[in-house]
Amino acid sequence: MLLIPAIDIKDGQCVRLKQGDMDQATVFSPDPADMARHWLAQGARRLHLVDLNGAFAGKPKNESAVKAIIKAMRDFARDNNVDEIPIQLGGGIRDLDTIERYLDDGLSYIIIGTAAVKNPGFLHDACSAFPGQIIVGLDAKDGKVATDGWSKLSGHEVIDLAKKFEDYGCEAIIYTDIGRDGMMGGVNIDATVKLAQSMTIPVIASGGVHTIKDVEALCAVQDEGIEGVICGRSIYEGTLNLADAQQRADELSGYEQQAEEDQA
Repeated sequence: MLLIPAIDIKDGQCVRLKQGDMDQATVFSPDPADMARHWLAQGARRLHLVDLNGAFAGKPKNESAVKAIIKAMRDFARDNNVDEIPIQLGGGIRDLDTIERYLDDGLSYIIIGTAAVKNPGFLHDACSAFPGQIIVGLDAKDGKVATDGWSKLSGHEVIDLAKKFEDYGCEAIIYTDIGRDGMMGGVNIDATVKLAQSMTIPVIASGGVHTIKDVEALCAVQDEGIEGVICGRSIYEGTLNLADAQQRADELSGYEQQAEEDQA
């Protein structure tokens, strides 16, 4: 079970939003790259980036900050003699040229959300052009998919769309319950498991993580196809310690034992 720190970027700063509201942003660092270094030092094995301005504008708005984070990750890997970790990014990605540019810069995965719902042909083309590197972000409330930075609710059911996009060849689904995101009221386990059980590709949970109990609850159902969970406000405000939580998740999933067997 991967615990994936979220670095949400607004106006070049690392912020957290409350239920996706751009007017309810708390700035946690003026330097997103410095925040990335902090999470790397805490043992993060993947980073989740969101260009918030890009999500609302429909085109990248924080590319310089993204590049700085990629450089910080590479410098950290080199200085500590460890492997580079994957970085995934979403927000305002609407064309193949942008995907190619970001992947060339060093990102491992591109997350397509609103564009996947509004223009499934684009998602299909992206999955074909960049196999294994496209993740779909499905944000939902009461089982219905939301778009445009959560500002609009569609009539699409999450599971129906997820199955369709799975057929296109996407690598994974990030499922966010927007009613819980930023509220730290606990992950919507039932809805996440229901989605994961309907898929053959991994599902990454998002929204609502508060304490170690939420991590333990996800670990208890990870065999259903849940690969990881994106952590935001909880790790920024200290109700969840990333390093301790990842260690606990490793214990519950047998990660360390498997790593030792792989080395042997």
